[in-house]
Formats: sequence, C-alpha cells, structure tokens
Amino acid sequence: MQIYKPSYYDTFRCIAQKCPDSCCKEWEVEVDDRAAAFYRNLPGPLGDRLREVLRDDPDWGTVMTIENHRCPMWRQDGLCRIQAELGHDALCKTCREFPRLRHDYGSFQELGLELACPEAARIILTAPDATLQQETAPGGDTPEYDEELMELLLRTRTEALAILMDPRYSPGQALSLLLYFGYHAQSLIDDGQAPDFQPDLSLSEAMRFAKPGGEQALLDFFAGLEILDPGWKSRLQGPLSPAPWTDAFRKLARYFVERYYLQAVSDYDIVSRVKLVAVSCIVIRLLGGDLIQTAQHYSKEIENSDQNVDLILDAAYTSSALTDRMLLGMLL
Repeated sequence: MQIYKPSYYDTFRCIAQKCPDSCCKEWEVEVDDRAAAFYRNLPGPLGDRLREVLRDDPDWGTVMTIENHRCPMWRQDGLCRIQAELGHDALCKTCREFPRLRHDYGSFQELGLELACPEAARIILTAPDATLQQETAPGGDTPEYDEELMELLLRTRTEALAILMDPRYSPGQALSLLLYFGYHAQSLIDDGQAPDFQPDLSLSEAMRFAKPGGEQALLDFFAGLEILDPGWKSRLQGPLSPAPWTDAFRKLARYFVERYYLQAVSDYDIVSRVKLVAVSCIVIRLLGGDLIQTAQHYSKEIENSDQNVDLILDAAYTSSALTDRMLLGMLL
C-alpha cells in the first residue's frame, strides 16, 4: 500500500504548555472502546476521577465530559493528567492522533496535519515545501469505490493545485479559477468529457460575472452554524478588518483541497467541495487578524463539526450567500 504525506508532516511536535490554545478546550473528546474499558477499570485516584467524567452518548459512544470549557484531565500547567501519570500510550485514540489526519482510500492512504491545532496551523501556513512524499507500507484493501472516478479525482486535483500555486494569478484570482475548474471537473465526472480548461478565458468571465457586496450575508450564514466558542460568534458579528490576499492563502487553499477534494469519490460531487475551499479562505480573510490564529480558530469551529461541514456543502447549492456570483465578488 502506498502512503502519501506532506513533506512537513513528520516535523510536527506538540508544544504542550507553550500552546496558545489547547485541543483540551471546548471539545468533548470521543473515547474509543479500548481506552474507555481501561479507564473504567483503572484503580486509584486517577481511575476514580475518570469514572466521574466519562459518560455514554447516544451518537458518539463514550465521551469525556468537559468542565468549565475544558477537559477535566487538563492540568493547570497545560499538560494532560493521563499522559503525565500513565504515559502517551494510555491516551485514547483521539488524543494520541490529533492533529494528525489519516484518509484511508483502501489501496492507498493520505496523511496530513489538522489546521485546528495552533502548531500544525503554523507549520501548514509557513512550511516552504508542501510536496507529497510517498512511502510503501504493508497492507491495503480492495477499494469499494469507483476506481476510475478516483483516478479522475487524483488527476484533476493535481491540476487544481497547479492553478492555485500558479504565480501568474493572485491568490484571489487563483481561487476564482478553482471555482471554475470545479465545474470543469464536475463535467468530466458527469459526462466523461469537457472542453479543455482555459484559465485566462475563465478569469475574464469571472470578472464580468462577479457581484460585490456579499460579505455580510456570508458571515451571517456562518453565524447560524453550530458555535463552539462564543468568541467565534463575536468575531463573525464584529467589525471586519479583512486581511490582504497574500501567498499564505495559497497554502491555506492547498490544505483544504488536499483534505476534501478526494472525498468526492463518495458522492460524485466536486463542485460543493471547491466551494468549501473558496468559502473557507474568504471567511478567514474577512475576519483578519493574525492569519495563523484565525485559520486555526476557523478550523476548530468548522472542520471539527461534521454537521457544520455538511451544512456548508449543502449550502453550496441552496444558499444565496454562497452563489458563484457572490463568492467571485469577494475573491476579485
């Protein structure tokens, strides 16, 4: 089986108490069955405490209940009590792996880092080289999806990334072209053929088609999603201070493309996913501030809620705030 990972993947190290945020804040952590059984049978004060805070959730199984917006295992020094007393291997699967991502496509896997971690966000948005490295590992399964579709997605994703990184286009122009390219790729999926994609012609059309003024409607849409941190809602409803379109947004868009593009293999829908990429970059830009901090805050609120991601994918076709004209107006 082939495993692909960004060249920066292995550089990640948790910065523990130096972290400006924490993966132990706000989230109720899903605890896998192995760890839950171990915690419930653990003797001593730590075991007693764990039994107090574990609860069964009808949707998520066993979860670690948060107290005062934080995991009860989070110590005042920013370290985890479980890891400090029992070692890294005693952590539940979620805590052992975060912020590492693993997308298993049967015959191959793709690894990545999650933007919701401040240190991972720093690496993603500052690493000079993000090329995918390849290694071979034993194992692998026969894919249960349309293999021809996956080949098409892999090929068009490479083209999409080339558009995003093309220095002839500003980041906003490149994201506009990504939207157009999404429809091109969708035509290949739906009809098996499409005219050659012409970036310059598409960009000229995009500039004529763009409709300015959609910022407030877009932020209102996001304010209506599930909110984890009240501070996030305040940012969405507060005065805007948009950031400039810098080249860091190319890396940000690349992250979203690499994370979501191939998931179209499950439903044959690429358009909603390129819109997710563009919308994410637009919202992060509109909120301004430090790009790394804002992107990390966005990811923590949006990417770690399957409900929020699904609502955005659905809204790509239904919401007036996410029409092509409105998005292009905020990109160009």
